[in-house]
Amino acid sequence: MPGALQRIAFLGNYLPRRCGIATFTTDLCEAVNSLAGETPCFAVAMNDRTEGYPYPPLVRFEIEEERREQYDLAADFIRLNQPDVLCVQHEYGIYGGRAGRYLIPLLRQVRMPIITTLHTVLLEPNPDQRKVLTELAEISDRLVVMSPRAVDYLTTIYRVPESKIAMIHHGIPDMPFVDPNYYKDHFNVEGRPVLLTFGLLSPNKGLEYMIEALRRIVTKYPNIVYIILGETHPNVRHEHGESYRLGLQQRVRELGLESNVLFMNRFVELSELCEYLGCADIYVTPYLNPAQITSGTLAYALGTGKAVISTPYWYAEDMLAEERGKVVPFRNADALADTVIDLLVNETERHAMRKRGYTLGRSMVWKEVARSYIELMQTVREERLTRPKPVTATLPAKDRIDELPELNPHHLMVLTDSVGIIQHAKFSVPNRHFGYSTDDQARALIVAVKGSNHKPHAIDWVALEAKYLAYLYHAFDEKSGRFRNFLTFRGDWEPLKEATEDVHARAVWALAQTVAHTLSDGHRGLAMQLLEEAIGATLTFTSPRAWAFTILGIQEYLRHFSGATAFRREREDLALRLLQQFERNQSNDWSWPEDQLTYSNARLAHALIEAGKWMPHDHMLDMGLRSLDWLDRIQTAPEGHFVPVGTNGWFHRGGEKARFDQQPLEACTMIDACLTAYRSTRDERWLTSARRAFDWFLGRNDLHVPLYDDATGACHDGLHADRINQNQGAESTVVWLLSVLTMSELEDEMNSANS
Repeated sequence: MPGALQRIAFLGNYLPRRCGIATFTTDLCEAVNSLAGETPCFAVAMNDRTEGYPYPPLVRFEIEEERREQYDLAADFIRLNQPDVLCVQHEYGIYGGRAGRYLIPLLRQVRMPIITTLHTVLLEPNPDQRKVLTELAEISDRLVVMSPRAVDYLTTIYRVPESKIAMIHHGIPDMPFVDPNYYKDHFNVEGRPVLLTFGLLSPNKGLEYMIEALRRIVTKYPNIVYIILGETHPNVRHEHGESYRLGLQQRVRELGLESNVLFMNRFVELSELCEYLGCADIYVTPYLNPAQITSGTLAYALGTGKAVISTPYWYAEDMLAEERGKVVPFRNADALADTVIDLLVNETERHAMRKRGYTLGRSMVWKEVARSYIELMQTVREERLTRPKPVTATLPAKDRIDELPELNPHHLMVLTDSVGIIQHAKFSVPNRHFGYSTDDQARALIVAVKGSNHKPHAIDWVALEAKYLAYLYHAFDEKSGRFRNFLTFRGDWEPLKEATEDVHARAVWALAQTVAHTLSDGHRGLAMQLLEEAIGATLTFTSPRAWAFTILGIQEYLRHFSGATAFRREREDLALRLLQQFERNQSNDWSWPEDQLTYSNARLAHALIEAGKWMPHDHMLDMGLRSLDWLDRIQTAPEGHFVPVGTNGWFHRGGEKARFDQQPLEACTMIDACLTAYRSTRDERWLTSARRAFDWFLGRNDLHVPLYDDATGACHDGLHADRINQNQGAESTVVWLLSVLTMSELEDEMNSANS
């Protein structure tokens, strides 16, 4: 379907780096990877140390956070891997530069849709933080937040349109709702009330207030145990060592609570963490800073069915609303003590609270969160198909017909071997896995014939003609009178022996071009023979495109042999069929012979114009011009550049026109048709339309990115919603060369007329 995801990239911290965002990125990436099935995911990981971490295979690239040049390398890596969506985890401290600014140029260089998950949204950002978040909002297709409050802050403080914000809960493990006593014997705390706090330790966690609260709690519940699970935050340990933890342990000794407080100084894996959560009667987050927009630890506790007590930081207030937990004032040990005792005494209330939190948590399990992310990814991908985002700031300045790139056949030579032109490439390298096609040999033969006439000294065109013509000769099956299409690299024909009607007709057109224009008598002789044998089948065809290709081929033949009566009769027969098809399918808003626009669209109008001019047939000519005008209008963006019908859904009558993937073939066919219209009418608006389609190759397109590589003469295989296709295969390169040659022919004509 349009927007279907083929590959997804993630950017952020990643396990085994020990921090909450690393855990989140890992869990999200793995959940999406599991749910997306065939869609491969990969991650780009941020490193806070030079040696990095022993990452799993999903991590395919690493960035040292303070090395600015590595962000550019990462952008290149991401672009080359062509993900459909990039999912970014953002927190100011994990990227280099002031307020993590190094992230911004990386995101500006990639071209795919970006979804940025905000783990921090500040109420009072400093100027650097505000600027970074504002730019993130501009670059990203969506900002994901994890609480309603974050949505409010983004819209009111940062002026982000609400349409650009998505609220998706923090993910949690999927645990059954069980009695805590089931897990307590795992930790030798059976029969004891258990309080739990987990996460990386740092002074803003407020654990000292919970320890102070225990002084009162133990008077009523002397066997209670408070488990503090987690190692010291690496940044805190780097700057201050273990002073915070040691201070907490000292205070426990001073209060005589050694038997009531267990310090578990380590980073635990998810399976073990779930067991700790399972054994807790009450989960406590006594944090000191209200400006915390999300908390993975609180989400885990709530969603696994724990009774929760928390200070009123932002995320806690949102998540514990509607009696899903208890909120106590900051820095208030007495309030913590009173609330713990109250929940332990009132067991019915505690269990009801647990169930309310667990119910909310069903929508927060990783499977559901991953599904929400995938749906959002598909949405932004589909939006890009209809509302592309340019990736450069300026358009090319070439506007005059006499400013054409030089014809460069280098990549044509790279793709051509002793058999013919290899149909596909992997990036710029011929991809032998897919062998050869008759389609591509036919187009390449036309390039070689035109090249020998218009750029005779560029290369040995005659030798190329021979290779492509030899392939067509080999492909033709005399018994059936039809061409075969696909030849493997090993030299075997694919099981489907006959080519489609369109492919056969393209071969006919190429042979007619050769007969009319080759400089080699030997090539003309073989082409004439093949054409005579292949032309008969075209009268049985039902494809309008096959009719069009055949008409155009016959017209080329008649330029050289105008008295060929049989060819003139066939041109008339096929042209009248095509005209009738146009007439039957016309309506006020649909000037086309079919109920959908697919590929090589302009060839249909092109053939009608060509036949109408030379038969002559005024109504046919007028019908072709009107249809081409309609096609020109629907393929012109409001900004004035060429936008061909995309292959990712086509354009069905009464439906929406697919914007992507845009193919070079459509630009080439539009150039040919418009120049034929110009030669038939001398109306210069057709020159403008032809140049518009030609400039699509050079960068006047939806993304402002050139598809033509002037260094090699190659052309990229298409324009996606967020990038060019990095492959440079036969069809795209050949139609680019045809386009240059066609425009060069016009240039020669205009120069001759003015001399």
